[in-house]
Amino acid sequence: MARPGEFPLLSRILHWTMAALILAMLFIGLGMAASLAHYHQLVAIHRPIGVLILVLVAVRLVNRLVNPPPPLPADMPLLLKFVAQASHVALYALMFALPLVGWGMLSAARYPIVLFGPLRLPPILPHDVGLYAALRTTHTVLALLLLATFLAHLGAALTHALVFRDEVFPSMAPWARRRVRIEAEAEATPEV
Repeated sequence: MARPGEFPLLSRILHWTMAALILAMLFIGLGMAASLAHYHQLVAIHRPIGVLILVLVAVRLVNRLVNPPPPLPADMPLLLKFVAQASHVALYALMFALPLVGWGMLSAARYPIVLFGPLRLPPILPHDVGLYAALRTTHTVLALLLLATFLAHLGAALTHALVFRDEVFPSMAPWARRRVRIEAEAEATPEV
């Protein structure tokens, strides 16, 4: 059970798992663009992780609806609250869009989407070389937007942790919340 002002355990697990997967995917994508020698090995990793992200973001969205996030600090300016909410909408939209565009891109190129062994995803779009080219460009642009949004989210989290020193960062990082509680208890304990 989550304490007041803290994300539930499932929310935290999904958040940190997806952060690691998205970061890995961004590096794998950069590696695919930079290395023809390892391209096929990287694609073989990239596809199933993309599908896993698509599944996890759906689970995460349902979890967010069932377990709403704790409120932002009351003294946080309205503009910052709006930016925080808009950035979360952008993150969710990009986490859904990128795997779907990738799936559509591969479908349009008639590339099989192999998950593991004989397990494959069905195509979601008809074979069309022009559509493949457009979706490939779209996938790249969306990946760059996700990278920028990811970095902005990280910057905002670090700003809350290091500058504002409010409860926003500790609400998702339980190790930080525990440190804050220990410090608060130490300050509240009278010296003997």
